[in-house]
Amino acid sequence: MARIKTDKNISRKDVIVTKAASLFREKGFKAASMRDLAEAVGVEAASLYNHIKSKTELLHELCFSVANRFLQKIDEVEAEKIPAIEKIEKLLRFHINEMIHHYEEVYVSDREWKHLADPYLSNFQNQRRIYRKRFAAIIESGIRNHEVKKIDAPTAVLIMLHAISGIESWHRSTQKISAAELEENMVTILVGGLTQ
Repeated sequence: MARIKTDKNISRKDVIVTKAASLFREKGFKAASMRDLAEAVGVEAASLYNHIKSKTELLHELCFSVANRFLQKIDEVEAEKIPAIEKIEKLLRFHINEMIHHYEEVYVSDREWKHLADPYLSNFQNQRRIYRKRFAAIIESGIRNHEVKKIDAPTAVLIMLHAISGIESWHRSTQKISAAELEENMVTILVGGLTQ
């Protein structure tokens, strides 16, 4: 029987989760089957159950690992003694880099979370809501300190996050600028839009 191939420091479960992210992005959570996943990993479907309980467990793991990374980053940024505009830039750079370097996981977390079941669904929605409020609060502090022009902070957060989710088209493009250029262009446009 075939075994799941792993690299050093990567567990078989990590391999499965990574392949699941790719499969869920390509086919959507609902359409992807355990048979599809087993084929992508290179084992019999029954062998997957030695490492995971269900397809739903994989979605749960993907969504919450991404959410936890974002919450950890905003904790770090909020604690820094730097101007609000610098905090905003740090968060934007983090979002952009996550979308560039962990695209499939972030894509699945952003698009497929609605297939989570409660209590996980409610918990995930709450985490997203809290994250956006905290990001908006940083913008509001920048407005109070005259670093950011007077705008509606929650709307600004939505616009910025939607712009970054558009990096999906960069991944599909055959003639794309480098990741570094993409990051600099996006930061220039998004941060510049708050201050000019």
